Amino acid sequence: MFNHTTEVLPIEALLPDLLETLGSGTRCILEAAPGAGKTTRVPLALLRAAWLDGKGILMLEPRRMAARNAARYMASLLGEKVGQTVGYRVRLDSRVSASTRITVVTEGVLTRMLQDDPELQGVGCLIFDEFHERSLNADLGLALALDCQQGLRDDLRLLIMSATLDSGPLLKLLQQDFSGAVPVLRSEGRAWPVETHHLPLPRADIPMERWVADAVRRALREGNGSILVFLPGTGEIRKVEALLQDVRSDTVHLCPLYGDLPAAEQDAAIAPVWAPVRKIVLATSIAETSLTIEGVRVVIDSGLARTVRFDAGTGMSRLVTERVSLASAEQRRGRAGRAEPGVCYRLWHQWDEAGMAAHIRPEILDADMAPLCLELAVWGITAPSSLHWLDEPPVEAVNQAIPLLRSLEAVDAVGRVTARGRGMARLPLHPRLAHMVLAAKAFGLGKAACLLAAMADERDPLRLRDVDIRPRLALLGHGQGSPAVFRIREAARQIGRLVDAAGEPPHRTPMS
Repeated sequence: MFNHTTEVLPIEALLPDLLETLGSGTRCILEAAPGAGKTTRVPLALLRAAWLDGKGILMLEPRRMAARNAARYMASLLGEKVGQTVGYRVRLDSRVSASTRITVVTEGVLTRMLQDDPELQGVGCLIFDEFHERSLNADLGLALALDCQQGLRDDLRLLIMSATLDSGPLLKLLQQDFSGAVPVLRSEGRAWPVETHHLPLPRADIPMERWVADAVRRALREGNGSILVFLPGTGEIRKVEALLQDVRSDTVHLCPLYGDLPAAEQDAAIAPVWAPVRKIVLATSIAETSLTIEGVRVVIDSGLARTVRFDAGTGMSRLVTERVSLASAEQRRGRAGRAEPGVCYRLWHQWDEAGMAAHIRPEILDADMAPLCLELAVWGITAPSSLHWLDEPPVEAVNQAIPLLRSLEAVDAVGRVTARGRGMARLPLHPRLAHMVLAAKAFGLGKAACLLAAMADERDPLRLRDVDIRPRLALLGHGQGSPAVFRIREAARQIGRLVDAAGEPPHRTPMS
């Protein structure tokens, strides 16, 4: 199946057991340490399974960049172009064909596929990759998939793969109302030793970005190989990049890496380089898992990540910067030891680790429940407790979401989805924005509403304190613009196509 240059990875020793396990049962947990090769080797191996019987494989990846790159790499192993045997579907981008057997999707895409086809016809195996990231949509996708398997598709295989998740609670969830055994398979990763240094800020008045830049200069002096720097967000990346302009040269390349970056710049950050060239990759947590950045020997970890938190008091979500978990810190550290011995600089005191959380806090515990409750209403249930969850949605947040959905005419008085709610759920937007777009269309203002909704979901293209929307609409509607402007325009076009799509999805009875 693979081309002759393919290297042997640790996960391959486990593949016969995995094939046998999924041949005799329909649920399995696979724990594989970073570097084991699970993301790219497991789906290709499962194509050989007799029980697949010609059906396809869906693999969920939490991030768009990881989804695209996993599909491209698997296609290269087959000597094909992406979109043939292996394809992907992410927001604003799709590469699939009639011959595609493995489709890598992101979380919103999986939810939409399940809503449009609750039986997942033509799918034989659903894989949840990097489940330890515990995103809201991954938790929702698993809850819907378990309901699908129990009510409609007892032959559907579910494989949950993770690198750092505590599998105990997940195993307990998968055993609920399930007669068979749920095996847990484990594979070691492949990693070289990583020497760890702690470099905490010496004074509170020193900006974190300056300390990071100093650590990069130290790493350039003391070692070799490329450097991967973990920062909480785009703003910090741009500040550190500006501080490091003096080290940029023909042999030292500065490469930002974050989710909103144009695809060509993402590819440049990931692409291999050869000595004497070194890369300094300034990344968000997007580089923790799934992505392999060739040549990295040094990791510099700020110890921070940016996450979304819902405030029940205001009914709004906000971005907060928080200390990473120990599991995330280990994932980051391990990136330095993928190909040879490495070095990790942690910008905090070693004793700080005693107060760090063991694992990532599940997004479902802190998120706005309005989008989730709308999806559940479309699924045909009015109470989250009707499904099996690893962490059940918080009651307070759910109780706040339902009245909002009623006010938006998305659900009726008893929580059943309305025709308007079905239309809202088909748009890749928060229910508030989806309601705005549908209402504006009725007044002939659909194009402007689509642009506004896309801009609210992305970044302000002008980045001004002025809140007047008119110059922004003028920029988005006419002429040239930055990559962010083009991305917003494309998102608005996609929203517009979905709004104009004729007809409502067919009515179906609620699942048990």
